[in-house]
Formats: sequence, structure tokens, C-alpha cells
Amino acid sequence: MQTPAPFEYERATSVEGAIATLERLGPEARVIAGGHSLLPMMKLRLASPEHLVDINDLAELAYIREQDGEIRIGALTRHVDLLRSEPLARHFPLFADAEQVIADPVVRNRGTIGGSLCQADAAEDLSAVCAAAKADVVIRGGGGERVVSMADFHVGPYTTAVNDGELLTEVRLKIRPGAGSAHEKVERRAGDWAIAAASAALWIEGRTIADVGIALSAVGVTTVHLTRAEELLRGQTPSEELFAQAGQIASEDCSPSADGRGPVDYKRHLAGVLTVRALRRAADRATHQEART
Repeated sequence: MQTPAPFEYERATSVEGAIATLERLGPEARVIAGGHSLLPMMKLRLASPEHLVDINDLAELAYIREQDGEIRIGALTRHVDLLRSEPLARHFPLFADAEQVIADPVVRNRGTIGGSLCQADAAEDLSAVCAAAKADVVIRGGGGERVVSMADFHVGPYTTAVNDGELLTEVRLKIRPGAGSAHEKVERRAGDWAIAAASAALWIEGRTIADVGIALSAVGVTTVHLTRAEELLRGQTPSEELFAQAGQIASEDCSPSADGRGPVDYKRHLAGVLTVRALRRAADRATHQEART
């Protein structure tokens, strides 16, 4: 039976206390919430932090609320709450799409959005969801807080913009009219890591795509942000031909690796197909939302 390397454990009772502990312990400290990503890596000795700072008691970081024209999600919000959230279902349905195919009920009841984003696993769904939705994240440290876009949050494999002594505290999603979004995923079995997945968000004004976000999971060393496809779509009228061109770009601009889930060509093909599907559903949802407003 595999076991983690020895570590020290501390349980935080406040956000300020957690940050102070992280600053005191330095780079060998890791935050743990749900633990469904970190603990398996520790058991395999792929991660060996000397200190774990448990933030499960920080109820102040568990919320989903509308505020100042945004949906704000606390970092300790569980997957199951994202799945059941009425504001997210209304404004950003791609969250519910993704949560329905993430892991199993045990993981969804314990895993958190902050933990998913900070793990920065390229195969993880919520990073692509947040990137497509053009989310911002709030990072707090001893010197105050800063707001970072998802485009700048993941700086490399398993590496984020959260520095030593800092804590991801919130995800922010700007509410805009004419929005539609969707997440598409192919997996070997229910709840498994993706073979490939695509997230898309569109904001339609009149009959024109005013803005768009597209991101892929599991087909690169980090979440793949499809900026070239976004540039193609922005300012255009939604159409199957246009979405097919975006799908072709997705196939070209991803960089999958061959593994037990499939060869490179298969994954590139899936990336394109899923991008088209996500854009199609996002456009349909955006059109219906615009008709209601």
C-alpha cells in the first residue's frame, strides 16, 4: 500500500490565519480542501509537501452569490453546489454541463472549485470552463488581494499565479446580456478524466457574436485557450460553417499526447468535434436568452 511522505498538519480557522500560516511555512506548504487531487499525488510521491494547511473550516469561502453585476464563487464551494446553483444555471450553464460529468458523487460532495483550479491539471474540467467564461480569480496574501484573469492564471503544468503565502479566495464571472455557454466531454467511462473536452461561451448582440471564449481540457500540457478561434468568431454571425472552421482550428492548435486514452490524431479529431458541439449549444442558449431579454 502506497503512503505519503511524512508531513506536518495544521487546520486553519480563518482566511487571515491560513495566509499567515502559509507565509510562515514557506514554499513547502500546500493548502488542502477536498483533497481529491492532492492526496492521490502524495500517495504516489508525485507531491511531497512538508506541511498541509487544511482550510475546510473556512465557511466564509463557501458561497455563490450575485453581486455588483457578477456571480461570485467562494474558493471552498463544492462541486455539488456548482451543479445545483440557480444563478449559474441561468447565466453560465456550462458549469452544470461540466459538473454532471465530473467524477462521482463522493468527489462532487467534497471537491472544491478552488482546489480544482489550483491543481492546474490539464485534464481538469473547471479550468477550461472558467477560461471560456472569461472568469477572473481573486488571490489574497499578506499584502492584500489582486485580481487575475483566467487567461493569466495557469502559468504552466500544475503551476498557477498563486504565489507562496497566498490563497485563491474567489472566482468572479461578469454577467452580460446575450450569453450562452456549454461544455462537451468524451471520457472512457462515466466520471473519468476526459479524453478531450471543450468549453465555449458566446455573447450575442443582435445576430452578431460580440464576444467569445473557447478552451480545451486534456489535449495539452495546460488548459488550451483557443485565442485564434475566438478571433475568427468575434464580430461574425453564428453559422455551422463558421463553427466548423473554429473546430478545425481547435484540432490544429491543441497539442495532445498519446496515452492509454487514445492516439494523438484521435484526440485532435475529438477536440475539433467537441468544439463545434459546444459552440452550437452555446449559440442556441445565447439566442434563447437574448430573446427573453
